[in-house]
Amino acid sequence: MTPSTADRPEMSIEDFDELARKAPRNVKLELIGGRLVVKHGLIDVEDFEELARSAPETVTLELINGKLRVKPVPDGDHGAIFMWLLRQCMQHRPDLDLHPEQGLVIDTCRKGRARPDGLLAPVGHFAGQGEWAAPQGVLMVVEITSHDFDTDRRDRHEKRDGYATDGIPVYLLIDRDNHTLTVFSRPKHGRYEEHPSYAYGDTVPLPDPVGITLDTERLKDFAH
Repeated sequence: MTPSTADRPEMSIEDFDELARKAPRNVKLELIGGRLVVKHGLIDVEDFEELARSAPETVTLELINGKLRVKPVPDGDHGAIFMWLLRQCMQHRPDLDLHPEQGLVIDTCRKGRARPDGLLAPVGHFAGQGEWAAPQGVLMVVEITSHDFDTDRRDRHEKRDGYATDGIPVYLLIDRDNHTLTVFSRPKHGRYEEHPSYAYGDTVPLPDPVGITLDTERLKDFAH
């Protein structure tokens, strides 16, 4: 990760000003050190959903552990990796869909809201569920790390624990900083008991109920 990328603000001043103007009356936003924060700390789920609906098109918000998070805008390699995974899933499991950035209720007791890079579920599973779907029935959640200062906390810790708490069977983390894929499975008591890691180029088995084996040689083309 280059310093210039790591220090990049979460959003532009123009987007922040627009978001702050549209925020619910009791939500006061600040941009401190390039990071969006709620002045009084936490934000409840109703205020978050109102804020997320009014956000500029270039700003995607999440609610993790009661705190506001900004999902980075994906770059070209991020999109290419997602399409690589989509093709593999379609080839091996045509009965499943890999949905990009479907809103998901996570860590139910804390009323979290996330937009994973991918959700693998049976065809038609999310029909009629609305903007924020329940985690029940999701077979795998996918996150592809971005080169930003919050990726360690967000993707490697907070989201991982939220997905495990809700019992999502498999969490696939494609880590662009380390050039690895980590397959988290067997959620129990808010933690994944299994979490083997594989290097780009390895054959990667995704356990049941996914039951797919990934050929990751192509990922070497996106290792910068």
